[in-house]
Amino acid sequence: MEQKNVPQDESALGKVTREVCYVTDENGNYVTDLSTGWEVKKDALDTAWKDIDGRIAAAKQKADAGEASPLLFFMEYRLMDINILSDYTGLWKWQIKRHLKPTVFNKLSQSTLQKYAEAFNVSIDSLKSMHINEG
Repeated sequence: MEQKNVPQDESALGKVTREVCYVTDENGNYVTDLSTGWEVKKDALDTAWKDIDGRIAAAKQKADAGEASPLLFFMEYRLMDINILSDYTGLWKWQIKRHLKPTVFNKLSQSTLQKYAEAFNVSIDSLKSMHINEG
C-alpha cells in the first residue's frame, strides 16, 4: 500500500489508539504510517460494541430483577469473566460464582466487597447500586 492510501476511517477506538501500517513512500521505500482504522475494521468493532452493550444491558436487567448480583453487571461492564475477576480479587472462582447470587452477595463482608470494588474501580456504594463513578 502506498503511504498516501493509508485508510483513516475512524472507529470507536479511533480517538484512543492508532494502528501502525507498513507502506511504501514516494520513493518505493518501506516506511511506517499511522492509521485510525479502515471501514471493514470499523464495521467489525461497531458490531462487537453493540453486542457488548446488549450484554451489559441484559446483566443490569437481571440484577435489577433480583436474578443476579451487581457483580454480573460490573463483570460485563469491565469486560471481565470469572477467571479474570478471580485473578484481580484473589478469590476462588467458585466463590465468585456464589457471589453472583443476590442472596449471597447481600451478606458479603466489607473486606470482600472492597476487593470487588477495587477490581471494578468503583466505591462499595457504587458496587451495590450499580452506579459507575470511575474512581
